Amino acid sequence: MADQAVDGGGAKASPKGQRPAAGSPPTDSQFLGRARELKELRADIERAGLDTIAGRKAPRARVLLIAGKPGSGRTALAARLAAQVAESYPDGILRARLTEPDGTPVPTEATARELLTALGLSAPPGAGADDLGERLREAFAVRRAVLLLDDAADAEQVDALLPDSPDCLVVAVSGGPLTGIADVRPCTLGGLDTKSALELLGHFTGSVRITVDPLAAEGLVELCAGQPTALVLAGGWLAARPAAAVADLAKHLRTEGEDGTPMDRVFRLSYASLPGAAARMLRLLSLAPAGLVDPHTASALAGCSVQEAHTTLDEFTGLGLLRAVPSPLPQYEVPGCLHPLLRALVDTHDRPAEVQLARARMLERTVRLLVSCRAITETDSSPAREKLAGTPRALRFPSPRAAEDWLRVRRPALLASARAAVADGELDTLARRLMAALVRAMAAHFGTRAAAPDLYGIHRLVLDVAERRNLPREKAAALLNLADLDAETGRRTDALARYRAALDAGREANDPYATGRAMESVGGAHQELGDHDRAADWYGRALAQRLARDERVDAARLYGRIATAHTYAGRYGEAQVNWRAAVAWHRKNGDVAAQARALSEMARVQEYAGRSEESLRTCQEAVEWARRADDVRLQAALQLRLADTLERLGDPAAARLHRAAAERMLGDELPEGVSGVEHPANAYEIRSAPAED
Repeated sequence: MADQAVDGGGAKASPKGQRPAAGSPPTDSQFLGRARELKELRADIERAGLDTIAGRKAPRARVLLIAGKPGSGRTALAARLAAQVAESYPDGILRARLTEPDGTPVPTEATARELLTALGLSAPPGAGADDLGERLREAFAVRRAVLLLDDAADAEQVDALLPDSPDCLVVAVSGGPLTGIADVRPCTLGGLDTKSALELLGHFTGSVRITVDPLAAEGLVELCAGQPTALVLAGGWLAARPAAAVADLAKHLRTEGEDGTPMDRVFRLSYASLPGAAARMLRLLSLAPAGLVDPHTASALAGCSVQEAHTTLDEFTGLGLLRAVPSPLPQYEVPGCLHPLLRALVDTHDRPAEVQLARARMLERTVRLLVSCRAITETDSSPAREKLAGTPRALRFPSPRAAEDWLRVRRPALLASARAAVADGELDTLARRLMAALVRAMAAHFGTRAAAPDLYGIHRLVLDVAERRNLPREKAAALLNLADLDAETGRRTDALARYRAALDAGREANDPYATGRAMESVGGAHQELGDHDRAADWYGRALAQRLARDERVDAARLYGRIATAHTYAGRYGEAQVNWRAAVAWHRKNGDVAAQARALSEMARVQEYAGRSEESLRTCQEAVEWARRADDVRLQAALQLRLADTLERLGDPAAARLHRAAAERMLGDELPEGVSGVEHPANAYEIRSAPAED
């Protein structure tokens, strides 16, 4: 949330019918005031729009705008409104924050992707803002949902995400009007009414301290201008001083003068009362990625123990300086309205070298946690066990499930940490380590396919650093990974361009692995684009390099890829030559299963060439090698192919025997695409798995 909310404290709800204990911030179910604003906003939902008045059907969702200064409780009001109307929108409430804590607008691409994920829909890695926006509008077209867009910087951000369906509702939160979006009437927030403001203070102080001096309490509300965040900070200050009267705080605020907003003045008073170490930690929390803090982040920034950091974060929450985020793990959020105040304090009190050291400690801690997060999944590996044993207890995870939960909860902060580290430009070595560890941890826990959208963004960051630092080897690796994801999502032309750029970078780095992989991938891209001649040519270049380096396994695979390209092009003679070479190399490598599959493909090509009897003999040989490899599924597939070939040769009795043998092997399960002769476009193709660098 962008602001410290009226209802945002993170304390557990009190039992039904009981008032919360003094010193606990109000919970989400204890929203205070804003009755008039809520009534007006709800009425605005049903208001006839300009299109309705003109006799036209509304083309898009109704937009409600809640405008107010940071700290006005605008986000809390939006959340309360969404909760009140939720029953009318059965597909739920989706929330997105459109501005980072430091004021940087969040790219539309990132917001659309997060919303699609929240809807349980896949978003292709690397897709642009326009494609993602279109997918999002298609998703909303069949849903009735509330979209809460928090902290919008301008109308363009909101417009790019608006559902086309009038059955959806958009609640936008902004500092001012959203000029450019038609038919929007802003609900502009001022301070809370006195009754609600006093009740908010009472949640921190208890009712007695308010009722014994009501004039002083009302004076304090006036000094805070009824601003929710200022009142929360004032309540936190009083809760930490049970012996202090409300009048004491009012007196302190009057001596503060008129400099800044009421929130600024109460914050300065609250900050000045902190011990030196706590004040320093609070300042440095403004460096936390995405404004999200956990005990490890605070510990690394401040240079203290994790337990000490956890205790201090809880104290900050009680003072209204942080907001506890509902989460299975301890996590807190720096209120967006306090972020610029904290950064100003950092600039005033902390030397640049100290700030950079704090950032470095935070990144180093994050890297170590990610390494531990991945290592817990490799407990069968002796090196992994040794690595875990040498890790400090505070950085270990008790189980793979606990590590995955941490990775899932901290994912937004981890991705923001990578972006911030790359943008910093002075910690590139740590940034590279962080991104490498993040890629490995995500792949280990979520799988490469599920994590692909996040991995795409990380690889782009790696590419940025590699280009900035002139690191051709890392540039090649990033380009290969990006191109693989482009190819998997059908952007073949983009993939081809990146594979060729990776080849140039690999040659510059004199990296044989990168150049070989790039040449093979260029061939694969041409193959996908239907240019079989170029595909065979590039596979041949990659093969020459593999043979020169005596890389026999890769050479055997490439002979198969060349044969496949010739098969697609209808050059069956050349395809057979290359399949024979693949068979020979698999035999030299001792890979019996691969030898059987290569013989199977050679038999298929012979069938295409009209050489059925030769195909029959090759297929029988393949069956024998598949039996030696103990590959039952391949044996069954080959038996079915033998049956088809025998039928074409006029021997139905023998065909029935082979078909029966296949059925005995697999029962009712028949392998797809192996009964009957297939078109070359469906031929088996051995593809190298994309490498993660």
